[in-house]
Amino acid sequence: MFNVIELSPLLITLKVAGLATCAALVAGTALAYALSHKSFPGRDWLDAFLTLPLVLPPTVLGYYIIVVMGRNGFIGRWLEQYFGISLMFTWQGAVIAASIVSLPMVIKSARAAFEGVSSDFENAARTLGQSETSVFFRVTLPLAWRGILAGAMLAFARAMGEFGATLMVAGDLPGRTQTLSLAIYDAVEAGNDTLSMQLVIFTSIVCIIMLVFSGRLLRTEY
Repeated sequence: MFNVIELSPLLITLKVAGLATCAALVAGTALAYALSHKSFPGRDWLDAFLTLPLVLPPTVLGYYIIVVMGRNGFIGRWLEQYFGISLMFTWQGAVIAASIVSLPMVIKSARAAFEGVSSDFENAARTLGQSETSVFFRVTLPLAWRGILAGAMLAFARAMGEFGATLMVAGDLPGRTQTLSLAIYDAVEAGNDTLSMQLVIFTSIVCIIMLVFSGRLLRTEY
């Protein structure tokens, strides 16, 4: 179905989406636990800020990332000055863009899963002398893993389809930063209907599979 040249966007997409999902899973799970179990000033504002990638245009997110991680950004300038690292127009920059865009998927699903865990189980573990860390890994996380995994699947599907922020941060460089969504755009612009159809069908199938399995996990009782 795909030749060697056409496989390049697929491999880049799988790498970017996989790493972005891992980053979003770790950060999103920690943030979701804090939002569901901790009470602190500004929690609602933090929740709204973390949800922004769901509603902001991808180009706006891309602009924010450039402001922070670009060569003139306060983090990007520091990375380039002290480590010689530039994230702009690299697949690593694409990972950052995809992880930020997919982060709310993990947070929303994981938070719902954590809030669905009965506090009676957690309190029982505490009365038995378990530390908060032990309660989390031995009680809360095992009971909430289905929701967290469902969020990770949704994050992977979202990362696969990321376009706007990735284009602004990583560019559209064939063989380097060109993901499936960018390859589809280029194929349509070039009038290559066969290639664009192949890429669209493959992307749609993967995303449908992720949605079906994440939906089954979310419907399962904890």
